[in-house]
Amino acid sequence: MTSGYVFHPEYLWHDTGTSAGLLPADPTAGVQPAVHVENPDAKRRVHELIHACGLLGELMVIEPRRATVAELTRVHTAAYVQHIKTQSDLRGGGGDAGDGFSPVGHGSYDIARLAAGGLIELVTAAAHGDITNGYALVRPPGHHATANQGMGFCLFNNIAVAARHAQAELGLARVAVVDWDAHHGNGTQAIFDDDPSVLTISLHQAGCFPPDSGWTHENGTGDGTGYALNVPLPPGSGHAAYLNAMHQVVLPALDRFAPDLILLANGFDANVFDPLARQMLTAASYREMTRLLVGAADRLCHGRLIAAHEGGYSPFYTPYCALAFLEELTGTTTHVTDPLAAVVAGYTAEPFLPHQREVIAAAAQLVERISPAATSITGSQ
Repeated sequence: MTSGYVFHPEYLWHDTGTSAGLLPADPTAGVQPAVHVENPDAKRRVHELIHACGLLGELMVIEPRRATVAELTRVHTAAYVQHIKTQSDLRGGGGDAGDGFSPVGHGSYDIARLAAGGLIELVTAAAHGDITNGYALVRPPGHHATANQGMGFCLFNNIAVAARHAQAELGLARVAVVDWDAHHGNGTQAIFDDDPSVLTISLHQAGCFPPDSGWTHENGTGDGTGYALNVPLPPGSGHAAYLNAMHQVVLPALDRFAPDLILLANGFDANVFDPLARQMLTAASYREMTRLLVGAADRLCHGRLIAAHEGGYSPFYTPYCALAFLEELTGTTTHVTDPLAAVVAGYTAEPFLPHQREVIAAAAQLVERISPAATSITGSQ
């Protein structure tokens, strides 16, 4: 098994400005300038930890490229792509992607193209058999971006762009997207809402972001009815709830759908120390969820599991969650252990509570709306 890895220094150069957390700085309203919560620090520390512990040497480093406009407009409108370029060309701070909370720094258009193109290159390597699975440590994130609007810090929907590339260019007809970012993958769901060739599964904190999005009844439209699954977990859900959701919803859905490729919207912001959610996952949780997803990919699609970094805003804990994910993805153990494991040990022993059980059970019932497909793996062996 060979695992690919995409990273580029330009990802750290996407400038989100001097916002106060996620609010645009506005001294006239008492919003003091500070650092935007979606800043390079957590991602830089992830890359540095991967390098320092020796894991980088176990990965096949794949050079990213900038996605073309034609590749972007498979999922975004031409007007929206031009909007991001126009906002990016502004000097003195750039502009916004559309919701007022998604800064576009000067030059961010090309960096966002590099993020989407990095994921394309990783998927291409998997389709050609050069790698089995992989991780794209990209920035800016993408899963909130819809066809015509950026939101939630996202400019281009990296996962959606890669999914359409896999279908259009690589012969991977059936693509499953698993999203365990703490926030609903609304953009990805919207782009593929009526398309039965792409299954979207989102595990997220109920009502967190977007505020009224990602409920169980959102199950796809038209021909895509049944191919969008949402598990809106109550705030405070942790290891037990997420693992039950994996066993009762994610794995059965993947088995019925039989994808040629699994894409993972790999947000680490459901970890217990994250400032933008109130879930209770630990590095050990991400390790176990990854083990299950790797097993599903091995069983269904020759191991083709490609992850794109999404959220994760705790600079001191996100790197350990990412390392646990990568160790499980690669089958490699490093000398670095979670230094906060003793502090969070009780969180993985939490009970599976009735209100969590009800949400997962409701989502599990919808798995049967996915038409069973014969497991037919396409592309390179």
